[in-house]
Amino acid sequence: QVQLVESGGGLVQPGGSLRLSCAASGLFFSKYDMSWYRQAPGKERELVAVIVSVGGTTNYADSVKGRFAISRDGAKKTVYLDMNSLKPDDTGVYFCNAQHKTLKGIHFWGQGTQVTVSS
Repeated sequence: QVQLVESGGGLVQPGGSLRLSCAASGLFFSKYDMSWYRQAPGKERELVAVIVSVGGTTNYADSVKGRFAISRDGAKKTVYLDMNSLKPDDTGVYFCNAQHKTLKGIHFWGQGTQVTVSS
């Protein structure tokens, strides 16, 4: 059974930092591209960052470039999202996603973790 468990969310002041973690189990971690999405109240879910399964190539939404960094640890089967210089617009539920690198119909979601940026 595949599980993606996010953690690290919380309340932070503007300009602050948070580190999100997503621990994967039940899958061959190295065969999956890993992504972070977020969904703000009343808005659609949007892609924040992705890191491919091999090589570590990353890509980011324009709104977070230079502030967020995605990384992965194969030994721990964990993907991270380091978020710096947080803004109120970064508020939302952050979801971890695992997408099989070749079988595009196979993907999994975590349950999400709330990030609130407010003074």
